[in-house]
Amino acid sequence: MKDLPLNALRAFAAVHASGGVRSAARELGIAHSSVSRHLAELEAWLGVELVTGAGRAGSRFTSQGESLGATVSAALSEIAVAVEAVRERRSAGAVTISTTASFAARWLLPRLPALERADRTLEVSVVVEQRLDDLDAGAIDLAIRMGRGPWPGVHARALMEDALYPVMSPSYRAASGRPRRPSDLVGLRLLHDRDPNASWEAWRRAHGPRSLDVRRGPRFASSDLVLRAAAQGQGVALARDRLVRDDLASGALVRPMGDLEVNIGAAYWIVMPERDPTRAAAAVADWLDAAARRDA
Repeated sequence: MKDLPLNALRAFAAVHASGGVRSAARELGIAHSSVSRHLAELEAWLGVELVTGAGRAGSRFTSQGESLGATVSAALSEIAVAVEAVRERRSAGAVTISTTASFAARWLLPRLPALERADRTLEVSVVVEQRLDDLDAGAIDLAIRMGRGPWPGVHARALMEDALYPVMSPSYRAASGRPRRPSDLVGLRLLHDRDPNASWEAWRRAHGPRSLDVRRGPRFASSDLVLRAAAQGQGVALARDRLVRDDLASGALVRPMGDLEVNIGAAYWIVMPERDPTRAAAAVADWLDAAARRDA
């Protein structure tokens, strides 16, 4: 990168886009002699001719010039879009939250309207990302992570505890003879979440039965997908309480085992970079804490 003649490339992109040196100069707000000099320097650096035509006012591009001009113009356009997106996001009330797709869809998004009503200055964006190292890049203000924190190199505080219990659709429950005890799970089609903290093995250790074959059944990449599959009657899922409550309230899913559950402790964490948070990010984190306490 340090060897690229960036100013000359920018000037040439303007010549390519506008069709001539003088029009490029007007677009860039510089003298046309400066554009001509940049163009000559670029051709000398490359060792090829890019533009032909007397005075290069209404110039024709060589095949190399046409190819380079199109590529540089496209690249500069992408950079401009990225820069503008960053400038837009950095308003005083802008906060970007990173979390998993399941948590975003089933817990966070339904609560964001209340957050923004509580503080009209906040503008909250959500991105789906599970890596903590994205916090170092500065694009993410805070993250909500599922797992066993805290983690090194970041500020992490527990947001919510969670519990696991079996859920199934009313139709699948009726077709399965209305199971109500852990022993009734034997022979049913188990739906698996690939999240290791929400595994059927945790249920078998806590409530049994020992004969439950937790190796069988399809596996899904997210908690949201496994709950959708259960709601469609594809089997019985081991659900996270925080993510399944709306489906239980609507009747899309039921808890066949009553109050039996597996407590998994602090399962959700607010994670922030080690740098001092903005006022807006701190306000969002405090609001999330309050929302979690209301849901307890």
